[in-house]
Amino acid sequence: MDLVGAVKVCFVKYANFSDRASRSEFWLFMLFVTILGIVLAIIDVAIGVPLGESSLGGTIVGLVTFIPSLSVAARRLHDLNRSGWWILLYLTIIGILFPLLYWYCKKGDDGENDFGPNPIG
Repeated sequence: MDLVGAVKVCFVKYANFSDRASRSEFWLFMLFVTILGIVLAIIDVAIGVPLGESSLGGTIVGLVTFIPSLSVAARRLHDLNRSGWWILLYLTIIGILFPLLYWYCKKGDDGENDFGPNPIG
């Protein structure tokens, strides 16, 4: 899967919390969101928005990418046969680094699991 394909899939499945997502789909979408954030930060500095303050563009992009980011994260956990509710570990410091980061990097289950067939990519 390429970057454009991953972004398309994540926006098409923006509220789909029930399927599976491959590592490439998850990480390429996270790369897209990160690059978009960096580009917006550069634009903010160029137009004079003080550092630390959010701009209208950044707020809109954050709102537009929030649900797709949660959705692809839940689907990524489903690829490991884990419940999407594990995303709530984001609310803890330890949950961000472990186990979520470990699970996002781990190879998904081969074949079918409780959440459906193996995703392509």
